[in-house]
Amino acid sequence: GCDSVATLNLIIHNSNSSLETLTQCDVYVWNGNIYTESGTYTFNTTTVNGCDSVATLDLTINNSDESEVSITACDSYEWNGTTYLESGTYNFDTTAVNGCDSVATLDLTINNSSEIFDTVSSCDSYEWKGNIYDLSGIYSYSTFTLNGCDSSATLDLTINYSDTSSQTITACDSYEWNGNIYT
Repeated sequence: GCDSVATLNLIIHNSNSSLETLTQCDVYVWNGNIYTESGTYTFNTTTVNGCDSVATLDLTINNSDESEVSITACDSYEWNGTTYLESGTYNFDTTAVNGCDSVATLDLTINNSSEIFDTVSSCDSYEWKGNIYDLSGIYSYSTFTLNGCDSSATLDLTINYSDTSSQTITACDSYEWNGNIYT
């Protein structure tokens, strides 16, 4: 029949949970794991006081962008604001719309146009590029090279005309002309 007092000194530790929403480029490392694809991931552990702890990651992976193009051009090529005069492989680094790196690669072949300038002297006429010229002057010819680029040729032509003369001679027995004796 005596009073009895019971005392409970109670400490309640709550389980812990968290949610993190994150967007990354290409890869993300979280709690020792490597993630390369979008998704919802959980990590279970125990808190210092022994209760469950669940961390949730809502991950969006945006991929970097890579592109490659092969171009053949005559003399020069303009790409992303730069003019290229030589064949080679060129990269252009920028940021894509999704915030990740974007690398564009240009594999460029430059073929050069050709220009030829000839100075020629000829007697009476001169045949050039399928045409016969009998007057002095500067003549041009345009076509394409085997690689499809412009090709131009210029001819600075001097025509020297032959001299002809005719004489009528009457002689007895023989005649000497230009070192020869004619009978």
